Amino acid sequence: MNPVSTFLVNFDPAQLLSLLIQVIAALLCVSFHEMGHGYAAWLLGDSTAKKRGRVSMNPLRHIDPLGLLLLITAGFGWAKPVPVDMQHFRRPKLGMALTALAGPLSNFLMGLIALGGASVLYHFAAVQLMTTHLYYLFLLLIRIAVLSVGLGMFNLIPIPPLDGSKVLFSLLPDRAYYTILRYERYLMFLLFALVFLNWLDTPLSIMLHWGIDGLCKLTWFPVSYFGM
Repeated sequence: MNPVSTFLVNFDPAQLLSLLIQVIAALLCVSFHEMGHGYAAWLLGDSTAKKRGRVSMNPLRHIDPLGLLLLITAGFGWAKPVPVDMQHFRRPKLGMALTALAGPLSNFLMGLIALGGASVLYHFAAVQLMTTHLYYLFLLLIRIAVLSVGLGMFNLIPIPPLDGSKVLFSLLPDRAYYTILRYERYLMFLLFALVFLNWLDTPLSIMLHWGIDGLCKLTWFPVSYFGM
């Protein structure tokens, strides 16, 4: 049997649709996260990201191939860093911390909206979910909610270049803060090691559980749907 015939015989439309939903959700989550950074920086006085087209929902402006692949397969990942010139902030350290925090907060907001939409469908269109294409919209909203929370929680980890490190380091004295910024690129290897050794899996699973549980309570969505 030739490769084409093998592909057609083993082709599973349901798996392809599931992958498509996962990819769409990942692109939306990454784009909203990065747009949150750029928009926050713009509001705080730095228009660098705005001028470079990063205050946008266009995923092509934001995606990092490896980070996107991890987000699709593992539920957490990253995108290309949004360019920020902290010298344009009135209070540079605070401006940098708020800009960094805007990314995860954007994801939590997106997760809340997505799960809220899924909750409306679950409670008021249950019959239609099983008989119409609304079911695929429901699945997409669920995936957006889970990936948004996962991406937000992952980026709160205080290891460079993740957003949590910029928030934590802003509490340091200026001399220590700017010294760490100079060597930030080398600290990234610690993050890569933790990711590929799977040492972050357990804490991230716990954080994801907390996040989803909290959103379920806010949106009246049954937490049992996620097996919790």
